Amino acid sequence: MEKATFAAGCFWGVQLDYDKVDGVQTTIVGYIGGHTENPSYEDVCSGQTNHAEAVEVSFDPEIISFEQLLELFWQCHNPTTLNRQGPDSGSQYRSAIFYHSEQQKRTAEKSRALCDGSELWPDRIVTEITRADQFWPAEDYHQKYLENRNITISCH
Repeated sequence: MEKATFAAGCFWGVQLDYDKVDGVQTTIVGYIGGHTENPSYEDVCSGQTNHAEAVEVSFDPEIISFEQLLELFWQCHNPTTLNRQGPDSGSQYRSAIFYHSEQQKRTAEKSRALCDGSELWPDRIVTEITRADQFWPAEDYHQKYLENRNITISCH
């Protein structure tokens, strides 16, 4: 198993999207990239912790590659809006890839450059690519939030 961590706005929809992918074993929503120990949802929403809402994906690389996970990442949100996804704004909704290895970093940088050079998005991509640090799982009520409410369409 390998891990990949993606921030693409509200983590509920991102989790739902990745949970549908063959080769993804588990997903956990949580917070990453900030400076507060064990932040709560309220802490993160305050904008004071600099954490991003993110999804940690455990996947089997023999079934799905990191590159394929990146393809879904670019399609499931707008990577050209700084600290915003739809009506949600703040640094917790930023577009980011938190890499777990130097290979993931290189792959993510190459993928971002290819996507930025394509006509998929009319504006410049602002997605950050940052080494994964401490991932704090979100509160239980956030886990599988849409699935637990029988919502099958992502909010993205």
